Amino acid sequence: MTDSELPTILLTGGTSGIGRVAARQLASSGSTVAVVGRNASRGETLVSESRSLAGTIDFLQYDLATQDAVRALAKHVRESYPTLDVLIHNAGVSVPDRTETTDGIEKTLAVNHLAPYLLTCELLETLRMGARGRVVVTASGLHTRATFDFDNLQFEAQYDSLDAYARSKLCNVAFTLELADRLREINEPITVNCLHPGFVPETGLFRDAALRKRIMIRLAAVLPWVGTSVEAGGSLLSGLATDPTYRTETGLYVGPEGPTEPSETARDRKNRIKLWEESASLVGVDSSWPA
Repeated sequence: MTDSELPTILLTGGTSGIGRVAARQLASSGSTVAVVGRNASRGETLVSESRSLAGTIDFLQYDLATQDAVRALAKHVRESYPTLDVLIHNAGVSVPDRTETTDGIEKTLAVNHLAPYLLTCELLETLRMGARGRVVVTASGLHTRATFDFDNLQFEAQYDSLDAYARSKLCNVAFTLELADRLREINEPITVNCLHPGFVPETGLFRDAALRKRIMIRLAAVLPWVGTSVEAGGSLLSGLATDPTYRTETGLYVGPEGPTEPSETARDRKNRIKLWEESASLVGVDSSWPA
């Protein structure tokens, strides 16, 4: 893909919040944006409202909580789009009570981390077909409050929804850094970067959260000095997908003020390798990828 060519972009979690804003911004510039979401009504509304844009928005209805669905999505993308230039992992959940998917995986970890890990693995060859692909991951500043406990990675003991969400975001950052390093080591020009958009109270992320947390988020939404607007968060997300800087810069953790340093826990290579191997085992792929 050259600067004059319009990219094809796969964006998960694009029917609400910053993902929806980013999808419309990307399509406005002429890109083809395949938006993945669970809610058909939201997806169809997004497509309908975007028909006048310079580019195209397609809606793909998949629930990324299951590994079969992730693999089915990857198969659909490979068969429907000749090349894929940008893969954006923005889908995320936070659930008040510990819930397991049909794969037997704690849901927050499954959707927020394992789905991006598996989908990237499944679509890496498709990304390689472009001149220079990009992977973008929506992380969070909350990753700094998290630690790794590989004996209790899925919170079988002492589940707390905020702790589970924070750890999933730590996984996002560690995955980003490790994938960037592994691709560099094999001279693969695909770039991998993640972002923390700041606290965006308008997002639907915590729609299933406990009542107390939902009330706090609603209060924050009416205080202009608290958090980041959904428009600003969406612009940051779309910027990582299109800004020429991120065609060459890789392994970055980018916030509203630009690149910043993630936590020491996320940067630790031993942690990253352990997470990579655990993730490969949980989704049933060879941990030697990419190769």
